[in-house]
Amino acid sequence: MTSGHGRSQAPVIIAAARTPIGTAGHSLSKLTVDRLGAPVLTSLLARAGVDGGLVDDVILGNCTGPGGNVARLTALTAGLPEEVPGLTVDRQCASGLAAIGLAAHLVRDGAGMVLAGGVESASTAPWRFWPPVGGGEPQRYTRAPFAPEGLDLDMGISNDLLAAEAGVSRQRQDAYAARSHALASAAQEAGVFDSEIVAVEGVVRDDRPRPGLTAERLARLRPAFRAGGTVTAGNSCGVSDGAAAVVVVSSHHHQELGQSGLRILSTATAGVAAARPGRGLVPAVRIALDRAGVSLVDIDAIELNEAFAGQVLACCDELRLDPDRVCEEGGALALGHPWGASGAVLVVRLFSRLVTRRQGRLGLAAIAAGGGMGVAMVVESC
Repeated sequence: MTSGHGRSQAPVIIAAARTPIGTAGHSLSKLTVDRLGAPVLTSLLARAGVDGGLVDDVILGNCTGPGGNVARLTALTAGLPEEVPGLTVDRQCASGLAAIGLAAHLVRDGAGMVLAGGVESASTAPWRFWPPVGGGEPQRYTRAPFAPEGLDLDMGISNDLLAAEAGVSRQRQDAYAARSHALASAAQEAGVFDSEIVAVEGVVRDDRPRPGLTAERLARLRPAFRAGGTVTAGNSCGVSDGAAAVVVVSSHHHQELGQSGLRILSTATAGVAAARPGRGLVPAVRIALDRAGVSLVDIDAIELNEAFAGQVLACCDELRLDPDRVCEEGGALALGHPWGASGAVLVVRLFSRLVTRRQGRLGLAAIAAGGGMGVAMVVESC
């Protein structure tokens, strides 16, 4: 259970929303991070039925944006009062979930209401360069180092090696990726995502789900990252744009407002070998479950970030978790992976499943991150 606090005193998520997830270069490609995140913050206040003046802080995860304080910029763009501060978090792909965890800590320490989540615009991320050495030209880099030299493998290679070491076959990976697309496409067509999505610049649907993507079609693709590997463009997530956030309030505010929500029972952050970052969610899940006093058997809804099919399957095998219990309405393989927002997307999905549609009581969100880290959270509908 949350350290030192009973469940009745735990912070509660009373509203959750996200933008559509756009494939980089497509539907949301002209929107900067603040223009992506602001509509979500505005929608959250309306969904919760509260005034912006009640917000104590805004915490947003972001990985590749313009720098500065994206959370503060987004809060001001959304029209929140200037008295509301902002904090930007970078725990790489886990940033959005880490931001919600930080919001829970602020609420436990006395804050009444915090807006938290993440935002990423891969399409508008600025180009960056290392300074010239010895009179040469500046050298562009596509990402900052995740780990010291020698341990800083690209995500595709590291997760291909993780799948190989875990004995996850190419066939399992392609089948799992096809499953994600089939589930997400069916959910999209049934309107399952509609209640959680905030329309942005006329965009109302996720770009990426492909209903006709079968394991047989995926099997034709060549390895994308190393000769003889099993990770392909088809069983990997897509680079994406998007934002997601939630309203976290104290138990007192929750009782006053009288709304349904998700009680945050526990959060956990863990480190693993930097060269195998995809494993990061495994120890984080174990710690979060232990702190909440529950087991995987007790969990009704499980949302793991599907960065790579092989990575998710390797983690499921290590946790002895049936992959069919994961992302039952599709995950990042189908929806996309807007890095700094993806962890928050998981919580929005749990809110939709457990609160909006009442599909159970307990939920688990978990995500791995570059540099060898993982973040997990256990929630309970209330």
